[in-house]
Amino acid sequence: MKLSDRKRKILQLVVDDYISTAQPVSSKSITEKHMPNVSSATVRSELAQLEELGYLSQLHTSSGRVPSVEAYKLYVSELMDKSKLTAKEVGAIRDAFEGHADNLETVVQNAVKVISDLTDYTSVGYTAHSDKNKIIKIDLFRYKPTQALLLIVTENTLIRDRFISIPEVMTDAQLIEASELIARLFVGKEFGEIIGLGDVIKEEFQGYREIFDSVMSAIEDYIAKSGSNVILEGEGKILNHPEYNDSEKVKNFLSVVTSKNKLAGLLADNTDNIEINIKIGGEEGKDMPEDCSLVTATYSASGVKIGTYGVIGPLRMDYQKVVSVLEGVGKILEDMLKDKK
Repeated sequence: MKLSDRKRKILQLVVDDYISTAQPVSSKSITEKHMPNVSSATVRSELAQLEELGYLSQLHTSSGRVPSVEAYKLYVSELMDKSKLTAKEVGAIRDAFEGHADNLETVVQNAVKVISDLTDYTSVGYTAHSDKNKIIKIDLFRYKPTQALLLIVTENTLIRDRFISIPEVMTDAQLIEASELIARLFVGKEFGEIIGLGDVIKEEFQGYREIFDSVMSAIEDYIAKSGSNVILEGEGKILNHPEYNDSEKVKNFLSVVTSKNKLAGLLADNTDNIEINIKIGGEEGKDMPEDCSLVTATYSASGVKIGTYGVIGPLRMDYQKVVSVLEGVGKILEDMLKDKK
């Protein structure tokens, strides 16, 4: 059934007020605060019809109404107003990323922290490990007699590094020669393309086979990683919300946020731009608590996915605020990465 304009407006007001106050919303409060020209009886009738349609529920016959999961779904898809970040909030986001565009771990950590700080909810994030990521720079530097630092700069300007084993007898000149050979063969190629050509290009290395195998192993490990890169911030903030005075609800929430595999599964997304994805209640399977919502955004720069970030919290989440923060973080992060090129 299509809702009338008045029903839609009243439902929006109920959701907005309930998000703000955590208290059931009555017809009297609606008329006094928002619709002074409409009688309380008329609003009561509309609320009763919205309850019959499954959008509202009443805890007690004398109490006001609270939104259902269906109400939240309609709210985020059609009724919610857009909000803008303040200059102070935009500044906080910029400060979080300033000077850190070349370090993936720092970018992820700072993004998750600033999202949690600005929304006052638990935030999560993980880096996207795509085999479509293209190498623009790769170098080897001696660190110890039997160890070298492998430095890989990808197309999105985020640096990956790890230590690899090298023969103890290898001279500095030989290491430089091996590094130049790797750069000649790998720069400009995607990770997946390099893996596919592994058996063909290994013949180019001849005396540097051990180096080649170590570099290939590093790239394979990078592509294979997923859940281990999940970062969580502000998990205790869920206790700030009255819904979580129930210890069983807290237990269910913590069972999800303390499992990196569960979080990675919830954050998985194939979108390559800033697209907000809102999951309400247990609709996405057993790993999503019925009394929680998850709002995520997947960010990319120049077509290369750089990570997915989100906020997990109660159904009574301030969706306007969360969406505006996630969009703001994504736009500022992408602009910053593009400027670094």
